[in-house]
Amino acid sequence: MKTSFFLGIDVSKGYADFVIINAKKQVVLQNFQLDDTFQGHCRLHDILQDFLGKYPGALLFAGMENTGGYEKNWYQLLSSLQTFLPVKTTCANPLAVVSNSKADLKRNKTDKISAQNVAEYLVAHPEKVNYQQHDPMASLRKQWGFVQMLTKQSTQFYNQLNALLYSANTELLSFCKDGVPAWMLTLLTTYPTALQLKKARPKTLAKIPYITLSRAQQLIAGAKRSVASTTDQATAQLIVATTKQILHLKKTINTQMDLMEEQSHLPEVDLLKTFVGISTRSAIGLMLEIQSISRFKTSKKLAAFWGVHPVYNKSGDGSRAFRMSKKGRKEPRRILFQVALSAINHNPVIKPLYEQHVKRGKEKMDAIGVCMHKITRIIYGMLKNNTAFDPSIDEENRQKWIPAEPVKAENKTNRRFEDYDPTAPVSRRQHKKRMERERSHSVNDTKRGITAPVPIGVILTGVLEKV
Repeated sequence: MKTSFFLGIDVSKGYADFVIINAKKQVVLQNFQLDDTFQGHCRLHDILQDFLGKYPGALLFAGMENTGGYEKNWYQLLSSLQTFLPVKTTCANPLAVVSNSKADLKRNKTDKISAQNVAEYLVAHPEKVNYQQHDPMASLRKQWGFVQMLTKQSTQFYNQLNALLYSANTELLSFCKDGVPAWMLTLLTTYPTALQLKKARPKTLAKIPYITLSRAQQLIAGAKRSVASTTDQATAQLIVATTKQILHLKKTINTQMDLMEEQSHLPEVDLLKTFVGISTRSAIGLMLEIQSISRFKTSKKLAAFWGVHPVYNKSGDGSRAFRMSKKGRKEPRRILFQVALSAINHNPVIKPLYEQHVKRGKEKMDAIGVCMHKITRIIYGMLKNNTAFDPSIDEENRQKWIPAEPVKAENKTNRRFEDYDPTAPVSRRQHKKRMERERSHSVNDTKRGITAPVPIGVILTGVLEKV
């Protein structure tokens, strides 16, 4: 049997801390620190070569946390070393590493301790670690991150524009209830304030796309009786600059998305697009989150990873807090929400599901959450079976879960050693539950009428009332 050692790496910007432990979590090679340079990489190669030379036949498992890109250089180095050294490399989930260190009751946190925490996680949970992961969507993931950053910046500029318009051209905000339309951005580059807009000619405004002559007259009339309090030139320049930034960001985002669509030759993306409601952009975003469907054994695992599974708190007398978990990835939930809104209007499976839950009295947002969970399970089935979306498949699966005969009530296994004791000092709510259980069981009793035995709980209740 080969001896196993574990290399824990805590990556920082420009350098990293290293430590090697054995299977018993004992430190074999004390902590050392190297810079993320050519000399540092060469030094790491020499250190590992000397260490493994002392233990012939040993196998070294190296692990580091995902740190937003700083770990890529070290990961690439260790991956290249496997061609002539017995080394396996992985990137561990930071949340899993932190949770494992908390389970060991560790409170202090330094770079040295963090490196050892990574190594100890590799020892404690080998079944949850996948070594030498190849990410075929690495370049696509970088583009997606760039687009997300631009989208966030665009949102910030939109918020600033709304604040400026409130004091410089208040009446225009009535057209921005569902976001700032494209025609308004073009309008603001020339007429940023109400003072300038009221001097415009209707025919000139009507040349802007989506602005009709009647709307142009309406805009000018609104500007003439505007309550805007700001008319200075500085505010006007700020509005023009902000609007141009938004237009530039929109153009860059669209260009990047077009490039992503051209470069994403993934069969999974084409498969997801067969679902009515999933666009190319949504399919790419979901696949970047899933990576490989083989990572998830069941659809429940995928739902939990995205945080769309229902959670509740059931303890003691009652249960409460039935809601969506939202403890998983935030980005796929955002994408699923947009997909659900589109599917509610057009998808033959999701639309009746949404209407059914709304008719039952469920809030609309709660019904959308149910649709998001349903879409997640459909996506899992499509990718797992490599099958395009087919409403008939969903109908067949639903029929499998409909019992042919009424399901008989079964005794709870947690009470198989003792039935409910009416003298137990339980709470009022628990006592009420037990009374209801006794009544439901007495309905199935073979005896009826005045010959039926009175449940002992009823007798005790009557005695207590007399007392």
